[in-house]
Formats: sequence, structure tokens, C-alpha cells
Amino acid sequence: MKAGIVGLPNVGKSTLFNCLSNAKAQSANFPFCTIEPNIGVVNVPDPRINRLEELVKPQAVQMATVDIVDIAGLVKGASKGEGLGNQFLANIRECNAIIHVLRCFDNDNIVHVDGNVNPIRDKETIDIELQLKDLETVEKRLEKVNRAAKTGNKEAQAEKALLDRIREALLQAKSARTVIPQNQDEEVLMEEFQLITTKPVLYVCNVDESAAVNGNKYVDQVRELVKDEDAEVIILSVGAEADITELESYEERQVFLEDMGLTEPGSAVLIRAAYKLLKLQTYFTAGVKEVRAWTINIGDTAPKAAGVIHTDFEKGFIRAEVIAFEDYSTLGSEAKCKEAGKLRVEGKEYIVKDGDVMHFRFNV
Repeated sequence: MKAGIVGLPNVGKSTLFNCLSNAKAQSANFPFCTIEPNIGVVNVPDPRINRLEELVKPQAVQMATVDIVDIAGLVKGASKGEGLGNQFLANIRECNAIIHVLRCFDNDNIVHVDGNVNPIRDKETIDIELQLKDLETVEKRLEKVNRAAKTGNKEAQAEKALLDRIREALLQAKSARTVIPQNQDEEVLMEEFQLITTKPVLYVCNVDESAAVNGNKYVDQVRELVKDEDAEVIILSVGAEADITELESYEERQVFLEDMGLTEPGSAVLIRAAYKLLKLQTYFTAGVKEVRAWTINIGDTAPKAAGVIHTDFEKGFIRAEVIAFEDYSTLGSEAKCKEAGKLRVEGKEYIVKDGDVMHFRFNV
């Protein structure tokens, strides 16, 4: 599962990517400096794993990770191949969610591709290009489906009805995610269409250091614009975050954050938000050899979760022994949780909860 960072050129995408992944994507003051998409495998900050490490004292600790992709800046006309449009659109199609970076700071030394700072216009530029590309996809599909629908084919008629609704939304400059599937068949079709504007999105307002805590007038404009989108807005001073990652020690980083009025780096907030946006959650295994966070989809059953460790665990699943993280943290060990009756035995139908500490029994 991958989240792609998108935005106009020079809004801070590559600098943000560097902060998140500590990979050094080229960051320069001109458009298109990131031509190939860079992929960073980023640890998901989670205080729960620190607590388990403290209690279990394992030989190794493995955190959950999420893939972040830095995608070349998009310009007007991308849907028709302008700039690096075709490449951009192919790269974004491969991502499961979108992190949309908007420039919300004034700085005469950093060129704005459209001449002045206006996050509302910038957002609309990207939205329109993505919507135009989806409109092209929908219209091509409608050409094929229309013929079958005219012959009385029920499946084709159902698909045509959904495509017509999506087309209407796109023509009104609304994203495809605003069209709500009416039943399971439509949900399956929506997935099949692979439209770019159905992907979940979160907005990152890139501000200067002085606005890192409370935002500024540009952030207020963005919040107002997206209030009906059911999308999270995160304030981040990407320049300051880059400075923090350059500091050697944890103590130095904490002092820097305190001076800015923050308790943790904004990048940590963003990584957790991206993880949530991808509909991912974490369960833990905790033993003296290793404490580890495992990534699963929200709604996964115990056998599915076991299969993330090894396919044999899923095939030969017998049962799962489960302790809620809060109980493990409060009581301090697996043995004490057992004594207190807080260890549960769950079967194949159990839906894993975020933070479960699990041990699997299986037989192959």
C-alpha cells in the first residue's frame, strides 16, 4: 500500500519526502527536479511499541512501515501530457492514497510556478487535471458499455448508470469519490474503474516556521474549501522539519520542537495520518527475541493477520491468543494478563483490533 505525495512544482514535495524517509530525493528551486518517482519505506511512529519494548526488553524491535512515493510536480495540461503529465498520472494511478501538498507560505526567493501564492487555485489546478483524466477514462468505458446496455444486458445497464453518475460529477468539477456506491456491485465496479479521484486524500499545508502551530490565512482558506470533503488537513513547516532531521541527537531535536511550540515532529503526525488514510492498522507480537508491529487492513480476521507473518500461519490457523494493548501495558506482562483473565482465545471469525498483542497457534 502506497501513499503518493502530489502538488504543483516547488511546493515542498521533495523536501517533505526527504524528511519522511531520510532518503535524499533531489530538492532544487525549479520544477521537475524529481523525475523518477522516489519510494521511501517509512517507519510509523507509535508510542505503543516503545512501551512494549520497555516491558519485554527484547533483542530486536521492528516498527510498522508505510510506503511514501514522491511524484514529479504536476502542471496545467498534465491530463493532455503537458510537462511530465503522462508519467505523473501513471505514477499516481499506482498509489492507493494521495498526500496533496499546498504551498501556504510567502517567500520571494522560491519561485511559484503560477507567479503568486494561492493554495485555492493550486488545489483546483491539480483537481481539474485529475478529474479531466478520469473523465477521459469514464467516457472511453461508456463507449463500450453503451452498446451492450442497448441490447438489454442488465450488468451493462447497471455499469452505465454508475458511469453516468460519475461522468456528471466530473463535469461539475467534483471528484469521483463524491459519488457514493449504492450497493456492493457498484463498490466492486468503482474498484475496477481505478479512477484517480476516487483515491482518499489528505491535505498538507506547507507553512513557514512561525505558522507551524496555528497555521495562517492560507491554511484557513484551505480548511474552508475542503470542509465538505471529509479530508484531514495537516499543518507542516516543511523547511523546519528538514532542519530537525539534520540534527544529530534526540535531545537537540526536542529542544528545536519546543522552541517551535510542538510536542513532536509534524512529519510523525503526517505518517500516522497516511497510515490511517490507507485504512491500515497495527497488531503486535511481543517476545524476548523480538517485539514487532505488523501491518494489516482494518477489518482483517485473525487468520488473515496471521498470514502476514507467514502463509503457513493462515493455512493452518487453529486459534489466536489475544491481549488488548491497554491491558498488557497496565499489567506489565503476558503472565500477569493470564492471571488476571485478560488473555482471550479467539477463533477464525475474530476481527483483529488495532493494538492487539497476539500469539498464533497453527498446524500445517
